[in-house]
Amino acid sequence: MTGLDLAGQHVTVAGLGVSGVPAARALAGLGAVVTVVNGGDGERERAQAAPLEELGITVRLGDGDTLPEGTDLVVTTPGWKPSSPLFQAAEAAGVPVWGDVELAWRMRGPDSPPWLAITGTNGKTTTVRMLAAILEAEGLRTAAVGNIGVPLVDVVLSDEPYDVLAVELSSYQLHWAPSVRAHSAAVLNLAPDHLDWHGSMEAYAADKGRIYEGNTVACVYNVADRATEDLVREADVEEGCRAIGFTLGTPGPSQLGVVEGILVDRAFVENRQQHAQELAEISDVTPAAPHNIANALAAAALARAFGVRPQSVRDGLRAFHPDAHRIEHVADVSGVAYVDDSKATNTHATEASLAAYEHIVWIAGGLAKGATFDELVQKSAGRLRGAVLIGADRALIREALARHAPDVPVVDLDRTDTGAMSEAVREAARLARPGDTVLLAPACASMDMYLNYNKRGEAFADAVRSLAAQEQ
Repeated sequence: MTGLDLAGQHVTVAGLGVSGVPAARALAGLGAVVTVVNGGDGERERAQAAPLEELGITVRLGDGDTLPEGTDLVVTTPGWKPSSPLFQAAEAAGVPVWGDVELAWRMRGPDSPPWLAITGTNGKTTTVRMLAAILEAEGLRTAAVGNIGVPLVDVVLSDEPYDVLAVELSSYQLHWAPSVRAHSAAVLNLAPDHLDWHGSMEAYAADKGRIYEGNTVACVYNVADRATEDLVREADVEEGCRAIGFTLGTPGPSQLGVVEGILVDRAFVENRQQHAQELAEISDVTPAAPHNIANALAAAALARAFGVRPQSVRDGLRAFHPDAHRIEHVADVSGVAYVDDSKATNTHATEASLAAYEHIVWIAGGLAKGATFDELVQKSAGRLRGAVLIGADRALIREALARHAPDVPVVDLDRTDTGAMSEAVREAARLARPGDTVLLAPACASMDMYLNYNKRGEAFADAVRSLAAQEQ
């Protein structure tokens, strides 16, 4: 039973897609008069619209700017910018705008499970899935949901009796979700990203910080990223909610960290001034790269805030296996390791990926999304054996390499056809020596050459397997 009454209300849903379609269905199920507006009008959009129209939902394709007359509420999918004309019209008319996450939160019934929420520039999906694995190891009924691909609206309406939800929230979703109040939440890190959507780094950080509002037990932050702690300080939380840090170093009181290869808890133990609880070994985390250890500590902190036992943290981390294209070892060929981190679509994620290996031939490039690469190259230059550049904005990386790593050999591939990745892998193999790692960590989005980062990673893996077959 939902806690939201929209019967007879005229609700406009902005956008189709993964979250717009279930939002429209749910609103119609609540008795709302629903109109979906969408800028695109292609074959895919028409296929999405047809089943909605069968439910009596009006779908307007090819016009995402005009606010339908009589609209009482707008529910938006995450990708729509706050500056969109539709929202400007809604503001002028005094019509509220909710995101799909806000809608899901307001639809919860009285017995709805608490949310353990995670955001950050990088690592969200991995950490949410780690958290779900830990909760399952504890015997709790849970699911990894939200921005991870399972719409929260569907989860809220499900008959599944969940005990707790592991919720990934993007900055887009948080912008339109002012009422969400998590049991506990974590901001993993903050680095410039999506600034074209948010308008500034300050606005981006503020939207990330919304995840801490109203937390009841723990606000989990990254000790190495002061901006995340600042967001905790600024948050309006419930009385008794604690700030819990995670660090790759030795933890202080109210922190989780690492001591001699052991993940330990000095936050959710008695006498945390003097005692620490062993949770797991670094070897229990796959892959055991530094940034992934940080993800594991954040997941452990949220689980411990929910009362999960230490052995369940260990068992959950052991059971967890990361999604594809996230520091995924593809193969060893002639003594060289080939690693797919196509999900590293910005400089912050790529810096973490590069830091995981000692000697690297780096495959990078794509759509820069306004990013600059000088700081990334400066920090990573000593690890680079060579670089192979692909994609529309590869010149930006080439220029940063020329400024800060002039001795690193660079191959600039001026092609975007389907064979480009195969050539990139062949050139990387030529530059690599036994013991090196050829690392696809593009620091850029993929859409100039590929449908998404998954397709880019698959192209890399196929090229590596072809290379391995030739070596046999």
